[in-house]
Amino acid sequence: MSAIDSEQEATSPRREGPALGLFGHLLRFMGRLLGLALALVVMVIICAGLALAVAYPNLPELSSVTDYQPKLPLRIYSADGLLLGEYGDERRRFTPIHEIPKVMQEAVLSIEDSRFYEHSGVDYLGVIRAGVAQFGSMGSQGASTITMQVARNFYLSTEKTVTRKLYEVLLALKIESQLTKPQILELYMNQIYLGQRAHGFAAASEIYFGKPLKDISIAEAAMLAGLPKAPSAYNPIANPKRATLRQQYIIDRMLENRFISPEQHAQAKAEVLKYKEPTNVPVHAEYVAEAARQLVFGQYGAETYTRGLQVYLTVNSGDQMAAYRALRKGLMDYERRQAYRGPSAYAALPADSKALDQRIAEVLAEHPDNDELKAALVLEASPRKVVAALPSGEQVTMTGDGLKAATSGLSANADPKIQIRRGAVIRVIKNAKGDWFITQQPEVEGAFVAVEPQTGAIRALVGGFDFAKNKFNHVTQAWRQPGSSFKPFIYSAALEKGFTPATVVNDAPLFFDAGSTGSQPWEPKNYDGHFDGPMSLRRALAKSKNMVSIRVLQAVGVNPARDWIARFGFDRDKHDPYLTMALGAGSVTPMQMATGYAVFANGGYRVNPVLIARITDSRGKPLHEASFAPPDESQRVIDARNAFVMSSLLQEVTRSGTAARAQATLKRNDVFGKTGTTNDSMDAWFAGYHPSLAAIVWIGYDNPRKLGDRETGGGLSLPVWIDFMSHALKNTPIVEMTPAEGVVNVGGEWYYEEYSPGRGVSSVGLEDAAAVPQAPSDEEKKSILDLFR
Repeated sequence: MSAIDSEQEATSPRREGPALGLFGHLLRFMGRLLGLALALVVMVIICAGLALAVAYPNLPELSSVTDYQPKLPLRIYSADGLLLGEYGDERRRFTPIHEIPKVMQEAVLSIEDSRFYEHSGVDYLGVIRAGVAQFGSMGSQGASTITMQVARNFYLSTEKTVTRKLYEVLLALKIESQLTKPQILELYMNQIYLGQRAHGFAAASEIYFGKPLKDISIAEAAMLAGLPKAPSAYNPIANPKRATLRQQYIIDRMLENRFISPEQHAQAKAEVLKYKEPTNVPVHAEYVAEAARQLVFGQYGAETYTRGLQVYLTVNSGDQMAAYRALRKGLMDYERRQAYRGPSAYAALPADSKALDQRIAEVLAEHPDNDELKAALVLEASPRKVVAALPSGEQVTMTGDGLKAATSGLSANADPKIQIRRGAVIRVIKNAKGDWFITQQPEVEGAFVAVEPQTGAIRALVGGFDFAKNKFNHVTQAWRQPGSSFKPFIYSAALEKGFTPATVVNDAPLFFDAGSTGSQPWEPKNYDGHFDGPMSLRRALAKSKNMVSIRVLQAVGVNPARDWIARFGFDRDKHDPYLTMALGAGSVTPMQMATGYAVFANGGYRVNPVLIARITDSRGKPLHEASFAPPDESQRVIDARNAFVMSSLLQEVTRSGTAARAQATLKRNDVFGKTGTTNDSMDAWFAGYHPSLAAIVWIGYDNPRKLGDRETGGGLSLPVWIDFMSHALKNTPIVEMTPAEGVVNVGGEWYYEEYSPGRGVSSVGLEDAAAVPQAPSDEEKKSILDLFR
């Protein structure tokens, strides 16, 4: 090889030259990049150190987490432990970490912080992973640990700034230095917001699934674990598709972290979740819970809603639901006899089926169901058939008897304001056989209350047809005329004046001028329109004879009678000093009536009603406990023999009088009571008791108006009472009345010893006998009794 060739070879680039040059450049670039990275790391460390030196001493004290005092709502329970109401801005049930199911903890760790037990508050590997993901195809990922989230939730705002993030890191490190990992996880799982005002997973489990957290499944735990990132976006009820996608991803993560087996993974992925319907209420006790809330607030003020008070009532959930169902049935039965008032609203409906489904949902969302009373949108209407859609999308068809209540609205000549046509929003109800009927929201109202006569414990209370529609509690707030249901208290006063059940009083016409009544001339009538002449006090009360009651009050004296009724808990000033008081023209509440009738039931003691049995703090420490000791003589308001004789008289009412349906239906003779219908049938009552339970039913309009010419306490309120008592007395043995000391039985009738035959008041008003028209025939009497006042 020549020198030239050698020179050329030496100076010519080798074949691999260009590749080596590129590699060298790459190495040189990587070296510079590494140097820059190291410089940045050093700078970050220096800055972090400086920040740590400056900021760490200024971090807040951790008392909020080391001495955690969560805002816990007021929770109200029935006597048998069912939740009746919850009040507070934050719905939370604090649950210690050892009581939180392992599956719930693992679901949260899988999606929020899988290395929770490995890092010291800041997951540096997670930070790097999030940084890489930021520039990769995975998009943005968070790097906040559970500890950092605790720091943010307790101490920091949600703004996204470098300063806030730095404080979040520093607080996380400080928290980790003072709390154990289980303590930190406990804080997180009880404090985190999960939508629907739920704070913590225990509350969320109850709200979304209607079950305690201890019963949660893997699939349900995964659904709840998806909520912390964005509670509204992943709400399974509002956004089921998005929530399900996240839940399925969390189940996958639980498998990757080996928290569940492949078999459990497959089962959880396939599980169809069932959510709690907002209208699915286990016990309808809204009026009871609200009454309890008001009582507790009066004692504890604003702390009522934050300190986790647990209030246990005297109300029994079974009795409460029996009362709720009985009253609603009674009001709905009355409503079926009223004229149809027309649909709730009208809506234009599209012809396209796909658009129609959406329109149905939109319209009915503005008309929520009222328990068994469903809202429906009419799709097809004729006098013979109505087809309507329910909020669920189900279509129901009504024909025959199902249309009777709305006949006037289906007529071809119907008033447009009440006409049922396509697009009308109507109310429908299903009977026990599964048949649907058109009905309407009741305008009439009612009240029911039952108390234990010996203790005053309230066993059931229903303040109206629907709490959502009308929050006015008619049991405690409605002052109404009691009508004939008040007569027993006048008769009770008469017993102390020498009257006996055998005293003969004339059922003859009466007339009073304005001076006697306090307003205008008054010519009272009996409900049946007839005057039966002289009769015993027993028969007069059973038949609810007005003329007899008035004559009895005349003999007792109006003012002495007012003093007497005060013994039973009635307000003297609400019963004007006129003879109209004999017919119940004063004002009472159903609760007062329950207290008054309980005096007869318990042998003469006045026992105040009790709703709250006990109150505890969030840890179960007792704060208040009611006493349920039997009444003592200091509580006696009438003689035991007065209560006994009155029970004998009221037993006759339920045997042969205006409430005879009671004993006939219940098939027991140990029930007592009195019907009541006010003037012009504006109020319908039944007040009655068993020795173990006194119960009152009232029905009427809020703005008083006639219920109807043939509507009475015996026809309206008594059936409600019977329905309830058939449940409440189901396993209760029949109780025989024990005669009180100081009474004697002569000829089958009871007397005070000092007022035995020939010694007490034998008769009243017989001088008016000539004014008595001819008594009705036996056939007329039977038809009158069948009316059941």
